[in-house]
Amino acid sequence: MFITTKGRNALKVMIDLAANDGNGFISLADIAQRQRESLKYLEASAKQLSAAGLILSARGKSGGYKLARKSEDYTVAEILIAGEGSLAPVHCLESGGCENAGTCMTLPLFKELDEVIMNFLKSKTLKDLLK
Repeated sequence: MFITTKGRNALKVMIDLAANDGNGFISLADIAQRQRESLKYLEASAKQLSAAGLILSARGKSGGYKLARKSEDYTVAEILIAGEGSLAPVHCLESGGCENAGTCMTLPLFKELDEVIMNFLKSKTLKDLLK
C-alpha cells in the first residue's frame, strides 16, 4: 500500500478546513496557497471529499468548502479512503479475493497487516492532526 498524492492532498484539504473551521466557506485557492499545492490537484481532492459527504461546498463569491461535521468526528481512515479509494496492502484484499484465496499462504499475513493499518488509521481523528 502506498498513500499517493491523492490521499495526502485529501488530508491537506481536510486539515486546512479544520484549522479554519468557523470562518465560513474556504476557497480552494486559499487552501492551495497555504498548503503550497497545485489548485488543480486540490480541486480533484475536494471533488472526491465532497462526493464522499465529508465536506460541503457552496458556489459564488463567498463560496468554497467547509467541513460537514466536527473535526473529531472524522477518522484519518475515512479521509484517506475518500482520496485513495482503497488502502488495502495488496490488490486481492480490495477486490474481494482471488482464485487462489483458499490456498494462498500469504493471505493471512496481508489480512492481518490490513487490520493493523486500518485500526491505526481509524484511531486517529482529524482533530488529532491539528495538535
